[in-house]
Amino acid sequence: VHLVESGEGSVQAGGSLRLSCVVSAFTDSDTCMGWFRQAPGKEFEGVAAMNSNGIIRYEESVKGRFTISKDNAKNTLYLQMNSLKPEDSAMYYCATELPLMAWAAVGPIVDGLTEVGYWSQGTRVTVSS
Repeated sequence: VHLVESGEGSVQAGGSLRLSCVVSAFTDSDTCMGWFRQAPGKEFEGVAAMNSNGIIRYEESVKGRFTISKDNAKNTLYLQMNSLKPEDSAMYYCATELPLMAWAAVGPIVDGLTEVGYWSQGTRVTVSS
């Protein structure tokens, strides 16, 4: 499985960006997919995750501003980010086939999570004040 991420950009606070992640193959396995980020000096955290049955969870700081979605016909996972804040600046990664529930994939990541599933190369989001 290969993941190709796009949507890198720089915006001012209050602006919007949409990240896309083309996945070579979606599977029907009982896993989750999601978006993660890491800013310099901060924890690697999950911001939005979706179970294979469609249940979605968001990290508290992005609720109401970020939306995760997928287009099965295009094998693409999206993260729509609105009302961006400077603290949203980070490298963002998408990941699929993670062996955990969506609720466990948001917030600080569990040890070893980046060693399982499939991960994108990362894309930078910069939000200026």
